[in-house]
Amino acid sequence: MVANASAAASAQRFQSFDLLATLVAVVHSNGSVLFANAALEDARGIARRSIVGSCFPDSFIEPAELQNALQAAGGNEFASLRYDAWLKRLGHEPLPVHVIVTQTENPDEIIVELLPLEQQARQDREERLAEQAQANKELIRNLAHEIKNPLGGIRGAAQLLEMEIESSELREYTQVIIHEADRLQTLVDRLLAPHRLPHTVGDVNIHEVCEHVRLLLSAEFPRGLTVVRDFDTSIPEFRGDREQLIQTVLNIAHNACQALAEQIAAGDARLTFCTRIARQTTFGKQRYRLALELHVIDNGPGIPDSIKDRIFYPLVSGREGGSGLGLTLAQTFVQQHHGLIECDSVPGRTDFKVLIPLP
Repeated sequence: MVANASAAASAQRFQSFDLLATLVAVVHSNGSVLFANAALEDARGIARRSIVGSCFPDSFIEPAELQNALQAAGGNEFASLRYDAWLKRLGHEPLPVHVIVTQTENPDEIIVELLPLEQQARQDREERLAEQAQANKELIRNLAHEIKNPLGGIRGAAQLLEMEIESSELREYTQVIIHEADRLQTLVDRLLAPHRLPHTVGDVNIHEVCEHVRLLLSAEFPRGLTVVRDFDTSIPEFRGDREQLIQTVLNIAHNACQALAEQIAAGDARLTFCTRIARQTTFGKQRYRLALELHVIDNGPGIPDSIKDRIFYPLVSGREGGSGLGLTLAQTFVQQHHGLIECDSVPGRTDFKVLIPLP
């Protein structure tokens, strides 16, 4: 009874660890587990009640490393220790993890945090994408405003000059200046659009969004392009900005269609919209019970290696004459929905995956 009461008390005190996406155990210096969070339970494939009270070092391929670390932590030899190890899993191959052993105020309670190395790499990549997106937004906003101010002056000066010129041949030059100023103004407006437009939230059905984009593509590419719909109709509606999501999917799909130019001409271009529910998934350093997983897949030549790591940068395009804004805007809109865009591309298959939390 005393042991059960102690375990219940530990579970109550440490229950906030269940909100973390990382694997966490609170361990005694002798190695016995006082608490295991839900993520650790899922990763090991073992019920929490079986983990609590067990010898945690025995959960690893090489238990001596953790045992030594726990003893050192209990003896106040360090505040925090890190190393890589292999975690045993029921019915699965061992999982490579980064182990962080941290002291607490209570010397009998040591926190052991496990970061799957794949997850660690993904978190690092997501952090880089988030930092890049923020830098992009600041760059775009500042650059657009710097261009916008003198642009109006150039256009106005060209119009005044045109009024003073009698020669029609010379007026052609002022018309070129005015036309190019208008073209740059349109580009600036596109750069500033995501920061100007209000975020209009309502109920969104992702399949209606995909169908709307499919109709637009069918009108633009009436022949040579097959659009496949592979939908999970159980996906619920969620709160979001429908117009932004339409623009997001359209930008990704339109980029794909432009890359499919040769396949469209040959009549064998294929674009797939695939929706699924991702369960207990982690992105943006947060764990979500449910998330929308939308794939836009094409059978084109793939993204050139030279720009694979830069496709979400503004003004980076894989085709001649491209503005390089489509994916940048798509990334901005998805991030405004607390989501993430990932891309996996090889010759013959490019897959853009959009993840958005579901209620």
